[in-house]
Formats: sequence, C-alpha cells, structure tokens
Amino acid sequence: MSQPADARRAPLEERVRTLGADDLARLAEAFDRAVGGREAVDLNACVHCGLCAEACHYALADPTPGTLPAHKVELVASAYRRSATFLGKYLPAMVGARDVDRALVEAWVDECFGRCTMCGRCTLHCTVGLDIPAIVRAARRALAECGLVPAGLDSTLASAVETGNNMAIPKDEWVATVAWLEEELQAETGDPAARLPLDQAGADLLYAINPREAKFFPMSLVAAGAIFHAAGASWTLSSDSYDVTNYGLFAGDPAKAGELSRRLVDEAVRLGVKTLVLGECGHGFVAHRWLAPEWIGERPSVQVCSVLEVIAGFLREGRLVIDPAKTKKRLTLHDPCNLVRQGGLADVPREILSRATPDWVEMTPNREQNYCCGGGGGQLSMSRYAKRRLEAGRIKAEQIRATAADVVVAPCHNCIDQLTELNKEYRLGVDVKTVCEVVADAIVRAPAAGTGPAAGAVTT
Repeated sequence: MSQPADARRAPLEERVRTLGADDLARLAEAFDRAVGGREAVDLNACVHCGLCAEACHYALADPTPGTLPAHKVELVASAYRRSATFLGKYLPAMVGARDVDRALVEAWVDECFGRCTMCGRCTLHCTVGLDIPAIVRAARRALAECGLVPAGLDSTLASAVETGNNMAIPKDEWVATVAWLEEELQAETGDPAARLPLDQAGADLLYAINPREAKFFPMSLVAAGAIFHAAGASWTLSSDSYDVTNYGLFAGDPAKAGELSRRLVDEAVRLGVKTLVLGECGHGFVAHRWLAPEWIGERPSVQVCSVLEVIAGFLREGRLVIDPAKTKKRLTLHDPCNLVRQGGLADVPREILSRATPDWVEMTPNREQNYCCGGGGGQLSMSRYAKRRLEAGRIKAEQIRATAADVVVAPCHNCIDQLTELNKEYRLGVDVKTVCEVVADAIVRAPAAGTGPAAGAVTT
C-alpha cells in the first residue's frame, strides 16, 4: 500500500522515521509478496564465504563489511527468516531473524538502493550461484510498494509513466527536435533526402531512444539516423512512445515497468512495424527484451532486438559500407552490465568495433566479467548517493586508464553519463562515445558515378 502523495513528498529519512506499526506491517506483507520461489531458495542458501566481495565494485572501492553483497543478502534474509521459517518465528535470536522495523527499513534503503547497481557480477562469483540482484530487487519492490523509493528515482519513473518519457519532454518539443535533427542529418550526410521519419506506418523498424539523447546528446540520434539512411533501412521514430528506458526495473515496481514495456509494444503494433529496435540502453534491453513477457503476462507480438544487432546485420549483409581507417584513435569497449552480463550481447559490439576501427583494445577483465561502471541500478537518478557512486567508479576508472585508450565506447547512455563523470573525476583524458557514433564516423558516403568503395572499406 503506497503512502499518500503529500507524504511521499516528505524527505525519505522523515518518511522512514515516522513509519508506524501499521506501515511496518504493510511493508512486511509487501516483502512477503515480493519473495518468489527462487528468491526464497537463495535467501536460505548463502554460505557466507565472502567471495562476492572480490566481485563488487562497491566492496573493492570501500572494503568494509557493510559494502559486501553478502551483507545485503543478510539484511534481506533476516526478514525472510522472521516471517517464513520456524526458528525465525519462535527463536529469532538463534538464527539472526529480524522484524521489519524502522532500523531494518533504513538499512534496506541505504544498502539496496544506495550501495547496489544490481549489476550481477557478484552472482558470477557466488559459490552457490545466488541471484543477488533478484534479492535486492525484492527488497526494493517492498519499499516501492510503500512509497519508500529515493526521490530522484521515484520522480524519474513518475515522469515516464505520466508524460511518456523520463525527461518529461512535451510532444511538440520532441517533434520540433526531430525536425531540427533531420536538418543536421541532411547536412552531415550531404543528402537532402535523408530523413528522421516520425510515425511512419508500415516501416520495418521502430527505433526507441533514451530521451536524454534528445535533451543532451542529440548527435547520437543523428548518428543512428545516418546508419539507417546509409543502409537504406525502412524505419521510424514515434512521436508518442519512444522511451527505451524503464526505471520501473530499478525502482522495484513491476506494474509500472510492465506499463512502460507494453506502451512500446503497443506503439509498434499501432504503426504496423515488424521489429521494435531498442537504442543503446543496457537496462532498456534487459527490461523490454527479457523481462517484459513476465511483467505484461505475454510474449510481445513483435520482434524485439538491440540496435547493435541491427547494425551488425547491416554490416554482414553488405548494406552498410564503412572504412575502419577513418577511425584514427585507439578505442576500448565498456560492457554494460545489463546488455552483456544479464542480456547476453557480448559478441555483437565486438563484431562491430572489429569492423569499424583498426585499433581497439579490451579492458581487463572484459565481457561478462567486466566491472560495472557504477551508473546502473538507478544510481544516476539518486543524487543522494552521488559521492558513493563516483567513489565506487574508481574501479572502472582504473580499468580504463590501464588500456591507454583514447576513446571509451559504451553502448548504453546511463553508462555514457557515468563514464563522462568518471572521466572528469579521475582525469582520464578520454572521449566517451556510443557504438552508433563510432560506426557513423566510419561510414563511406556513396561514391561518385563510376567509382567503387573507398580502399579498405568494409561491406561484409
């Protein structure tokens, strides 16, 4: 049961401090509903080996007991033991069972929202394979149901639900932005026929973007447009439902997460497109590609894929001509946690970079073992934890510095934002780009009549 709107506007600490007995009872009930069969098994299975500490960027940056993923598991498991186990009910002190009281709620907020990106690297290193992000998400779900989500994350999700995008961009402003960026695309390509189509019924592809692109990174949208144009793709943007992000995943609110996913699918169906293409957003990919069927209760009626998969297909089919020699700097690739570790797309960005540049180097470790940058889990929207976020990001900054790369490529705009801040905080001196931007920079424009592709161009 959520708190009234005026109560939700009070500072989070005050809301926790003023929780009454009835509020705490409702939160305990919400937690019981949030724990599914897999979570119940995992909450009984931690062997307290501590190996998760070696996997977590928070624990590596601040090696104190409170930062360990196992500590977060124990905070949640203590409440589970109290409500769901015999010893927890009758001999709680013997098994470390705890009532859901104000102290525990405060700890849940601070640890499950404030010290976790739900990146999943801890699960890879867990000796018994606990799904620790799911455990953290269960606690977040109970807190969300009772109106105890940190303000920034709560308002970002509310904006997406109420206005159709997390930046609350009015429709007329979005339409005007697309028209302006279409002019930029025409100037960039030298082709007055280049388009950023809106609401094109019957197109093959519906492209969903992070609204921050429209506000702060417009040239990344131009880059995507240049790729679709060069490949001769049939595609469209939507004037109504175009937000690839889904902060319901981070807030622990499956109802709102499902609503946001359904809107994208419904828009694809309305426009009669074949494929919903998700822009460079790690959590957007895992939300709409893998979790949406659970949230909305059915498999989407259209194909759902990442723009990276589309670009790789264009390259394989020879529809996109690129010249790797046009990329003059050394690149390195950051693996977004949701896209790679939890989404399964480790090979695709590497295939694209290998075609788009002659000089790129892997981070160590990489792929599924790559460290979280610190921008996921809704952290970028929760300013109260900004200092922790940047301190934990030191692990990623050290990774980047060790590559001696000039450019960090990150196929996720949350990662782009965090890496941009880390670049400044740790004086890395790198550029930060999306995959679309790297590919667009390498596109070979149509040659003059009677000439072939430029030397070194990649078409297959």
